[in-house]
Formats: sequence, structure tokens, C-alpha cells
Amino acid sequence: MVADAYDFWLFDLDGTLVDVEWPYVRETFDRVGERLGREFSDHEAERLWYGLDGARDAQLRTWGVDPGTFWPAFHDVEDPRARAEATYLHDDAAFIATVDAPVGLVTHCQEFLTDPVLERLDIRDWFDAVVCCDEELGWKPDPAPVTRTIDEMGVDGGTGVLAGDGPNDVGAAWNAGLDGIHVERHGHDRRGQCVLGDYRVQSFDELTRPGRSHRVRGRE
Repeated sequence: MVADAYDFWLFDLDGTLVDVEWPYVRETFDRVGERLGREFSDHEAERLWYGLDGARDAQLRTWGVDPGTFWPAFHDVEDPRARAEATYLHDDAAFIATVDAPVGLVTHCQEFLTDPVLERLDIRDWFDAVVCCDEELGWKPDPAPVTRTIDEMGVDGGTGVLAGDGPNDVGAAWNAGLDGIHVERHGHDRRGQCVLGDYRVQSFDELTRPGRSHRVRGRE
């Protein structure tokens, strides 16, 4: 199995292991829109929440929205308790239980939101290290958050992999010298593009099947 192929594993959080009920997403963008004096359609909210168009700052700019104004408003309106209550585990997140190696979490979700989610879902002990990206540390695909997570895990050498639901996750993996697994939660048609990865799957369950100890997709 692929779970046995690496000395350590890293995972993204939002969209990869967990997701958020749509009403919370919709309400969040409604509140941000009120602050910015600009409405966000369901289409825009969905694509920005899941990063379906890649870099979120670039997408905001194409809509005429200043990222420097949007993100402070976005974080101000987020309610950690409500966010945690609206968050659920993907069924295939149980894959982590099959990994007999150090496991780390590296996420764009901010610490004030990540901690309540991990606590409510009772999954904090799944991870040997948890790192939340920020302006000082950097954002995926920058490798800095990945290398920070590896350092906090206490991993000394070996081969590693990072699994996530977006191109920035695979990019961060490759930039840090790791393999990258892309978990496509939305479908290529909905995303509008195909994301490369050393493995490309729709569910972690695919990685537990016999014969999946080799790469199913290359970087070509």
C-alpha cells in the first residue's frame, strides 16, 4: 500500500481531511460582502473558499477586490465556534489510521480556527505536529511551512509525501522535495483544470488498494 511507502506524511486540512457545511460558507461571504460593500455570488464564494482557481489573491484581483482589504474582513467575521460546529470529517480521512509513520498537518486555516476544529472533531492526536501558515512563515506553495512542519515532527531524513486538495499543496510538496498527492474533491470539470501530482486520486481509499504502492501519476 502507498501508506507504507513513505517515512513520514503531511496533510492539508480544509478540503482534504475536513470540509465545512455550505450555509456557514454562504453566511461568511455575506458578512464579508456587507463590510466591503460588494456582494459575492455562490459561484464566487465556492471558488474562493476551495481555491478552485489557484492563487486566491490573484483571483480576488481579477474580481476587482483588494486582497489586503478582503482577508482582514474575512478573518474578522469568522466565528471559531460556529466554524468548528459546521466542520465535518471526510469519510476517507480514516486513511490516516493506516499510516504507520509520523504524521503532520500543514494548513492555511488560521490557528484560532484550526484549534477548535481539531478539538471538536477529536483528531488533534492524529498529528505529531500542526503548522498554520501565515504572512510571516509563508503560504503554500512556499516550502517554508512544509519544512517547519517536518522540523517540528522531528523527522531526520527519509522520504516524505504531502497530500492536499489543491495545486498549492502539490506545489509546496515538490518545492520542499517531497512527493505530492492531489485529492480531487470537486472533479476536473468543476475545477476547470487538471492538477498534476505524483498520485491523483478522488479518495484516500484508492491508496489502500493492493498494487497502489507505486506512483499512479508522474510529474510529466
